[in-house]
Amino acid sequence: MRALTYRLNVSARVTPVAPESAEGQRVYRRSVCFLLAVAAEHLYPQRRLLIGHSLGNAYYYSFAQGTRGESTIHDLSREMRRLVDQDLPIRRAVASYSEALDYFRSHNMEGAALLVERHNYSEVAVYRCGEFMNLSHGPVAPTTGVLSLWKLEPYDEGFLLVFPDAKNPTAITDEKRSSVIFEIYREYKQWGRVLGVSSAGQLNRITGSGEIRQFIRVNESLHDKKIANIADQVCASGESEKVILVAGPSSSGKTTFSKKLAVQLQVLGLTPLVIGLDDYFVPRERTPRDADGNYDFECIQAIDVEALNNDLLTLFAGGEIDQRRFNFRIGQPEFPGTRLRMPDRGVLLMEGIHGLNPALTPRIPREKTFRIYVSALTQLNLDDHNRIATTDNRLIRRIVRDHQFRGHSAAATLGMWPSVRRGEDQNIFPFQDSADGTFNTALDYELGVLRNHAEPLLRQVKPTDELFHEAVRLQTFLRNFSVIPEKYVPADSILREFIGGSGFHY
Repeated sequence: MRALTYRLNVSARVTPVAPESAEGQRVYRRSVCFLLAVAAEHLYPQRRLLIGHSLGNAYYYSFAQGTRGESTIHDLSREMRRLVDQDLPIRRAVASYSEALDYFRSHNMEGAALLVERHNYSEVAVYRCGEFMNLSHGPVAPTTGVLSLWKLEPYDEGFLLVFPDAKNPTAITDEKRSSVIFEIYREYKQWGRVLGVSSAGQLNRITGSGEIRQFIRVNESLHDKKIANIADQVCASGESEKVILVAGPSSSGKTTFSKKLAVQLQVLGLTPLVIGLDDYFVPRERTPRDADGNYDFECIQAIDVEALNNDLLTLFAGGEIDQRRFNFRIGQPEFPGTRLRMPDRGVLLMEGIHGLNPALTPRIPREKTFRIYVSALTQLNLDDHNRIATTDNRLIRRIVRDHQFRGHSAAATLGMWPSVRRGEDQNIFPFQDSADGTFNTALDYELGVLRNHAEPLLRQVKPTDELFHEAVRLQTFLRNFSVIPEKYVPADSILREFIGGSGFHY
């Protein structure tokens, strides 16, 4: 990926990036974030603007010094429009190490200063607009004049920067905001403040100081405490004979979360009976196909909903069922001969992408279900004005896991990722607000560990590969994090689901 102002020095094939593509969306959003940072510097040079998390087609922002004033959004919008009307150039340049460090420190940009401080590069890549300067984390638009589509709107104690989305890149569309996702982020941001780490630079400082092992212990203890709280919620929700449905997007750590939840339920005197939702796939000849003619294993029609509900009702009535196993090699369900019955004070525990969809359990009374949404929503940012995409966090997890346990190359996983994301948009995210409980599996230290595994895999993707640009982007992203030794990761950590060496059996 190169900016439009990049000078070509070698023979190359040039492919334009369309605004409706994932890459185009990323460039446009990065550019508008840069525009907002310029406007905030002009209006509030003594205040520290902080990017937060994504919320649908928007990013949440706040000021470190407290809540926004009533006129803040109006003034920022007016200044951003003025910058767009002036059609100012945005220039990629290099600054010396000392110049960059002095600028970021004197302009209250702590996150950027920490990233520069960590390296010994004599030249630092930056983007400039007038007197404003920020770190380069990827290509941006060549001028402010093309950045006319955005909207600022108040939200909670901060505000949202709203973008056009891929379905309609020429307009701003209204979108329902997920209160569940916002509350997850709010809780984990509070954890970040308690731990004193909210950016990659702050994490690197701890890594370099030798305090990382204690930081990991606290991270893992916070996970365990939250899982224990969810187990308490399950108990408080009523009768023990119910089904706990765990759902979340790819590489969110659903499997290890379910195993850790089962332990906490046992602590409270309940006996979990685990049933694999993947074992209820329909026979291969009944599997629906997608628009390209490939098997669509991620739609709910790929699940034998009737058989699943019959088995659940039988178990709740005190009966026995034949344990079911799906043979993925031949594409058929099998029955090894084991009989299952609900134990005393038993609960059923099932995890899979459709767990939150009411169409999965239409014959089960709502009061007999407890739905948990699991995702990896990192609260870390790269610096004050550049966020870490949660999808990148999960993609890096998946690249590592697919190589470790499925023998897939990084190029193969990158190729599958768009299809995986489409399945999540259709089958998971529309139901996330119906969850009775939520759990964030992100660990603030994990990218430092994942870097050990992911970088060598990404380096195997060659310039002739169609997705080489994605491999380069992820490599560049990972270089923002100091390496953290894998040996510090506990055996029961959710991270072990991806890097291996887990104390749980999968």
